[in-house]
Amino acid sequence: MKKFVFSALLILLLMPGFGAVQAQPGTPPITMLELQPFTYVCIPHRGPIADMAAVIGALMQAMGSQRLFPPTGPMMGVYYTAPGGAPAEMIWEIGFPVSAQASAQKPLEKKNWTFTTVASALHVGPYDRTATLFPKIMSWLAAQGYAPAGPVVERYLDMNPNLVKPEELRTEIWVPCRKIK
Repeated sequence: MKKFVFSALLILLLMPGFGAVQAQPGTPPITMLELQPFTYVCIPHRGPIADMAAVIGALMQAMGSQRLFPPTGPMMGVYYTAPGGAPAEMIWEIGFPVSAQASAQKPLEKKNWTFTTVASALHVGPYDRTATLFPKIMSWLAAQGYAPAGPVVERYLDMNPNLVKPEELRTEIWVPCRKIK
């Protein structure tokens, strides 16, 4: 997948949760986080991940023309359907956290993230390999007595991925969850 140049980004502040717990040998630590709700703007999309470059281009152009820079956190992808399914039917969006007072116009949509408990893990490596961590997070959640409760989020932590080797790219993965046991 192509890398993209982003404007200077601020790291979204999180309240620490329950601490890191090692899942399995060779798996990054999975951490429970308690988040504050936040506002974000995005471009929703239905279709394959191969459309990512075009959607990011439209996002950056719209945010620039609507004077929504700088955002309040890193670029994020929100995935409502699992990668690997029927590519034409994937539902996802790409966006940035912004001030709650921000005003967005088409093609942007303004949304509120209300999931406060998430399982989080850091993937280090190429963006097209992040999905390999999802089953590990899901297994860990089940073992801890939790179930997924919302869409998977990828937070792209490198301010300028063009300056980072693919094997060193950092993507934080969030899986909203709820206690079931």
